[in-house]
Amino acid sequence: MASKTVQSVEPNIADLVNGWLKSYRLNYKLEQEALSPDIDKALDEYFSKNGGTGGNRPDAKLLLQDQYGHRFPILIEYKGYKNKLVKLDANGRVENKTAKNEPNLKNINSYAVNGAVHYGNAILHHTGYTDVIAIGVTGYKDEQGKLQHLIGVYYVSKTNYGVGQKVDEYTDLSFLKPENFNAFIEKVKALQLTQEELDKLKEKREQEINASLVKLNNDIFQNENGLLEKDRIYLVASTIIATLGVPGKVAPLEKDELKSSSEMNNRDGDIIARKIESFLKEKKLPQDKQESILRMLKNTLLTANINKAIDGESQLKRVFVKIVDDLGIYYKIGLTTDFTGKLFNEMYGWLGFTQDKLNDVVLTPSYVATLLVKLARVNKDSYVWDFATGSAGLLVAAMNEMLIDAKNKISSPDELAKKSTEIKANQLLGLEILPEIYMLAVLNMILMGDGSSNIINKDSLVDFNGNYGFGKTNEKFPADAFVLNPPYSAPGNGMVFVKTALAMMEKKGYAAVIIQNSAGSGKAAEYNKEILENNTLLASIKMPIDLFIGKSSVQTYIYVFRVGEAHQKDDVVRFIDFSNDGYTRTNRKKAKINLRDTDHAKERYQEVVDLVRFGKTKLHYLSEQDFYEGTIDPGSGCDWNQTAPIDTRPTLSDFKKTVADYLAWEVSSLLKNQDMEDDRLGK
Repeated sequence: MASKTVQSVEPNIADLVNGWLKSYRLNYKLEQEALSPDIDKALDEYFSKNGGTGGNRPDAKLLLQDQYGHRFPILIEYKGYKNKLVKLDANGRVENKTAKNEPNLKNINSYAVNGAVHYGNAILHHTGYTDVIAIGVTGYKDEQGKLQHLIGVYYVSKTNYGVGQKVDEYTDLSFLKPENFNAFIEKVKALQLTQEELDKLKEKREQEINASLVKLNNDIFQNENGLLEKDRIYLVASTIIATLGVPGKVAPLEKDELKSSSEMNNRDGDIIARKIESFLKEKKLPQDKQESILRMLKNTLLTANINKAIDGESQLKRVFVKIVDDLGIYYKIGLTTDFTGKLFNEMYGWLGFTQDKLNDVVLTPSYVATLLVKLARVNKDSYVWDFATGSAGLLVAAMNEMLIDAKNKISSPDELAKKSTEIKANQLLGLEILPEIYMLAVLNMILMGDGSSNIINKDSLVDFNGNYGFGKTNEKFPADAFVLNPPYSAPGNGMVFVKTALAMMEKKGYAAVIIQNSAGSGKAAEYNKEILENNTLLASIKMPIDLFIGKSSVQTYIYVFRVGEAHQKDDVVRFIDFSNDGYTRTNRKKAKINLRDTDHAKERYQEVVDLVRFGKTKLHYLSEQDFYEGTIDPGSGCDWNQTAPIDTRPTLSDFKKTVADYLAWEVSSLLKNQDMEDDRLGK
């Protein structure tokens, strides 16, 4: 019996995708329609898919513009068979050339992505465009007769010689929608760099940030009189927020817009405050949150002295200009680092904490923050809180981890955008009692993508009831992940925060806290016993003694808990000595780099995560002496800092080695004595 011929579903695919483009309200052009004179001419002049000249007609095409005004041709090709999306060569690249480096017309004709990449090369060859997006879409009908589709999205550029680089996996084309396109282009730009290059660039940027912060300190806070410590914090926060802008909505405040006028309601402080108000409104922060931030910042921005013009310039404008000149390039480029964490560590020297009883406000290094987040098993669906949030570095790390997980698991840009908004608005909560540090936390979350809605200026031990701070204030925050670096001056070296937070967690989950070692060896025994009544200690990790070099010299441990399950006396606890984490630290103020990866630090940090979760089989860089599985007494609270026991009993191999060493010494001595005797007789 003759095999059944599979019918092409290309018309169905065309109808589906054109319907998407129409619903996105994009000005797309179909096969026979003109897009722009230069693109149309390029397609007509370039060799066709059949080898002749002209006749290159993408099934759909459009021109889209990013936030910086750069235009990108988008070329889309449809096919109608399951296995006709893309043909790659042995190296995983779009195979549009034969072994003889001639056009592979068969592939260009038969595969959707190959055809679209071919059109992209026409644009590169005959126009001034250097970056093109080539999209192939094909499909088939499944056994139930339902249309299934496959999408390939490739970046065709002069930087990759027109070969094309796959951008990502997608289930629709909603990444072309105006609200998603800028993020898509940022992803495209990142394709031009390897991960190693990106890491080096990030490291270089962070070094530059540190140097710029020192310069800012010298320029402003040693040379400007009359500014209190909190004023300095608020001026940095105000300047950054006012100059961020919202593309197409709120223009960034420019330096020349500040006129140092004495006119009421038109002073420099008034202008900055209005710009901040516009920014916060456009970001759609809760109204009471907006009012709280503005009230705090206006207390500094609207004071008379700072707005008074001397020699035609106010102190406020002078400070504003210095901040923009020194820091603007860094906070406007979208770094995913804990920017204000670095800012805080520099400003720590400016603040009056050294005379304050809370002088243990020290921020967690970003790589340790990421470790805590991973140990707490944070993912895209987690609800994470921090009861002593500082500049929100731990929440920034949590947000980044959640967004990475979302990107890895969600293919639709529309769904990803929705989930990202949900993460930032409703899945993070932090509490900070000190107003100036609270302002830094708000700023940090705004800079990192605006997860500031539930950063709350309250005492988490006294004033917090477990509810959302803004918006859904009558609802409990459904925390299932807790991360913390508490002030060690608090009761139990800070374990009081752990006890309070875990007691409020109604859902099961995980917690990871970094704390002074004495909390696990006696100082917090009563808190620890109470904690273990409802939670299980999974791991105790000894951290490097110099982890907080330059800020603090205390020995710290990380404790990892499973929330909502009482610790049993036979529960296994994994004790890890992580004193050697692979980093070498120095505290030289003039050094460009005070943290160096000298022994597989990144791999060691991942190994610790794996050891806590999976056990001894994950040992690689750490030795067997660094890992020990044991038990604790839930009624003690003083035995959390154990190390691998040392067996002092001699083994048979020890005995054999000792005997062998002795015999070797005996033989050596005999030979030596014989030589001496021979020498004596010879004389």
